[in-house]
Amino acid sequence: MKEKIKAIFVTEQEIPDEYNLAQELNQKEYLSNGKMLSWDGPSHTVYSPICIKTKDGYHRKVIGTYPICTEKEAMESLDAAVAAYDNGRGKWPALSVQDRINCVEHFTHKMIAQKDVVVKLLMWEIGKSFADSVKEFDRTVEYIYATIDALKDIDRQSSRFEIVQNIVAQIRRSPLGVVLCMGPFNYPLNETFTTLIPALIMGNTILFKPPKHGTLLHYPLLEAFKESFPAGVVNTIYGRGNTIIPPLMKTGNINVLTLIGSSKVANELKKLHPKVNRLRAILGLDAKNAAIITAKADLKLAVEEVVLGSLSFNGQRCTALKIIFVHQSIAVEFIKQLNIAIEKLKFGMPWEKGVTLTPLPEPQKPVYLKECIDDAIAHGAKVMNNFGGESFESFVYPAVVYPVNNSMKLYKEEQFGPVIPIVPYVTLEEPINYLIESTHGQQVSIFSNNADEIAALIDQLINQVSRVNINSQCQRGPDVFPFTGRKDSAEGTLSVVDALRSFSIRSLVATKLNDHNKKLINEIISKDTSNFLSTKYIF
Repeated sequence: MKEKIKAIFVTEQEIPDEYNLAQELNQKEYLSNGKMLSWDGPSHTVYSPICIKTKDGYHRKVIGTYPICTEKEAMESLDAAVAAYDNGRGKWPALSVQDRINCVEHFTHKMIAQKDVVVKLLMWEIGKSFADSVKEFDRTVEYIYATIDALKDIDRQSSRFEIVQNIVAQIRRSPLGVVLCMGPFNYPLNETFTTLIPALIMGNTILFKPPKHGTLLHYPLLEAFKESFPAGVVNTIYGRGNTIIPPLMKTGNINVLTLIGSSKVANELKKLHPKVNRLRAILGLDAKNAAIITAKADLKLAVEEVVLGSLSFNGQRCTALKIIFVHQSIAVEFIKQLNIAIEKLKFGMPWEKGVTLTPLPEPQKPVYLKECIDDAIAHGAKVMNNFGGESFESFVYPAVVYPVNNSMKLYKEEQFGPVIPIVPYVTLEEPINYLIESTHGQQVSIFSNNADEIAALIDQLINQVSRVNINSQCQRGPDVFPFTGRKDSAEGTLSVVDALRSFSIRSLVATKLNDHNKKLINEIISKDTSNFLSTKYIF
């Protein structure tokens, strides 16, 4: 198997031209205060998870560089965002909803023009299959248009006045201020934009730090941001996160922290803010989503969904199934069928058609996964599938580990990779107690064909997690559904509509209903002198 894994890595000459990068992308500029500023300082070299076979061995392909900016540049970008917001009086927050929508649409058209290069960079930077990279780009564009439509709906509802107890009022949503936006490496475009775009379109100004893995793919979009929004509205910051982010938080000038990452990092950053009551946090954090497969489950269906849920993009998804509870009476048969299904998965380079398993972007991930497997073996588990955990360079073949118990790393830690821990259970109280005691609370999948059993599990679990999936894997979509979590898994709620609410606050203009005030309001509306107090209807 090691030889088969070795064979997936090719020479430079064997890379198909249509999927190769034309040249290294050496980024020497960044967007701040409406300008593309040159950078002559240190740069970070970006190594692809794709290793190239050479006469001297196997080496991760260098695909480019990006700036390692300092606290000084980060502070200048923060100052630009603060000035552009100008306590809510800046050009961008004061614009009408229609004008902000026009700017986002303009950006989207320019973004689409960069699709080919962004998709290739997605594939090369994080090892995501070419097909899934295309899907991520397309889904992101769809999300932007869905966000625009949702905002139009919200604004239409807000275009009328409400009269209660002789008080007339117009209620709309207003921006919050400066948003620090940090996305994840596994969906560096899509999940970043599911926070950045709604924050932007609601009138906030943005400080955007791309993820460590998945940074270069944003570079082709910087000109589109520059040309589509007023100066200082979108600013990119580069550098070591532990160097540039803490000073930004300590200023107290960050109004919203949005982070898709670890709860540990989020907690540390929030503590740095001097006025925590003024800080809103929208966070997508750790998850250890469980599947519960009962004795009454359809095994074939359960296996299909567990394979998808645990191994899509190599298990590197917050919504991935990361621990599987299987009733003891069916555990052996379930594992047998699971192993057969895994053997059918194609592994190889991201550009290969039909490929499922690809190299991992995090350099230390293969070592960590081996530690988890070794720890499980030391505590009595076995690797149940042929060649499970076999690795070479950046590729790790999926491992099915059984029986897992609470003394093992795989029981507690989020492995975020292609290792499937299986826990046998006798009574449903065992997986239920696991979810109760877990520090995570995002989602759960339950597999059963018995309606009474499913109903009982739903009522037990819905107050432990934010989403219960019946006979299907955990997932984020559709994007109109709320996406959140309990405990340490999330703060705030994201969906097309919820995100718009998360990055804004309900505000209203109100007055006593009398002839004098009626005349004033009618005069303001007829002269169209206020963007807030208005009955304009967006079509």
